[in-house]
Amino acid sequence: MVDSNALLSASEGSETLNSEDDLEVERKSITLWRSPLKTLYYFGWQMFDEMKKAFQFAKLHKITIGVTLTIVIAIAIFLNVPGPHQKHVGWLNKEIVWSVWWIGLGILSTVGLGTGLHTFILYLGPHIAKVTMAAWECQSVEFPEPPYPDTVICPPKGTSLMHINMWVIMSKVRWESFMWGIGTAIGELPPYFMARAARLTGSELDDSSFTDLQKVEDPSTLKCTDRFKLWLQNFVQSAGFFGILLCASVPNPLFDLAGITCGYMLIPFLTFFPAVLLGKSIFKVHLQMICVVILFTADNLKMCEENIAKIPLIGSALHGPFTEYMEQQRITLHASSANHIKHSPTVISVIFNVFVALMLLFFSHLNNSRLSSTKVPDSQPTQATCHEEEI
Repeated sequence: MVDSNALLSASEGSETLNSEDDLEVERKSITLWRSPLKTLYYFGWQMFDEMKKAFQFAKLHKITIGVTLTIVIAIAIFLNVPGPHQKHVGWLNKEIVWSVWWIGLGILSTVGLGTGLHTFILYLGPHIAKVTMAAWECQSVEFPEPPYPDTVICPPKGTSLMHINMWVIMSKVRWESFMWGIGTAIGELPPYFMARAARLTGSELDDSSFTDLQKVEDPSTLKCTDRFKLWLQNFVQSAGFFGILLCASVPNPLFDLAGITCGYMLIPFLTFFPAVLLGKSIFKVHLQMICVVILFTADNLKMCEENIAKIPLIGSALHGPFTEYMEQQRITLHASSANHIKHSPTVISVIFNVFVALMLLFFSHLNNSRLSSTKVPDSQPTQATCHEEEI
């Protein structure tokens, strides 16, 4: 005779498992596209929970927060009091804002385990290209400030010309590129700390591909990409600092896996981060700068403008908009800062703006992954009672 208690416990265990599976499925279905109201509802509760934690932290660290607020208020007063120092304050404020902007873009580029916003293609690359084209057209990099860096125009007539080469152009954009590289290095820290915490606590990694590759006995059965991932893991683990430096110094979309490997293998932070910082902010950034500067030199642009019409099928359709765009850029560069010319958008600029919008929409899925793991406080209605129709 079967024990009724055993049957009851088995039934309860099965119901619990099914409930957890249903909850997991429901969490994955909560996205900004499918259920915007429900997503924003849970996002609001998550922010409320974070604010409660911040308030509790403030209660436990009253002295630290008081001293910090005092310093911030003193700095704010110093920055706003009139005096001869305001000239230097204005310059410092401009440089800090400019640097923070590029560091933030760098973080956005690498955060999210390879799904970040590709800000080199969207921001830094076009900025370097714009400065390169302007330098060759104006035969100078001493652009008037303002409007530079928001707008690049040639110096006034009579300004001494410069001998333009790749190194002169790179020196003009080196600081913002360096700041962007620092941001990309900072963006690699979440995978490292996530994997390190998982190893120290004995929990499983969110990225199961790492542990799956570690269990493979015969690498020849893997796909080419998986074999490269496995090689990257083993290389970083065995080569240490110089292996991490090499991987960080070249464009590598799979570098997040190297960060996970370093964290999971408990490679020290003082070995991991300096190598990433040096590789991304020095070597990789200069490699990218060189490629963009060479690509947008005056000779290469002229050759491109001459040969674009020779492309089969679409060449004749592309030649007109490209020539129009280049001529518009030349006219804009030679406009004075006081009489800056505004043009109607060209076909190329419209296409680029659409591309940026699509990239931003794609980037918003990171918010969905954050919200899908949100837990509603116990005092709120359960998910079963707060269903709504998906929009």
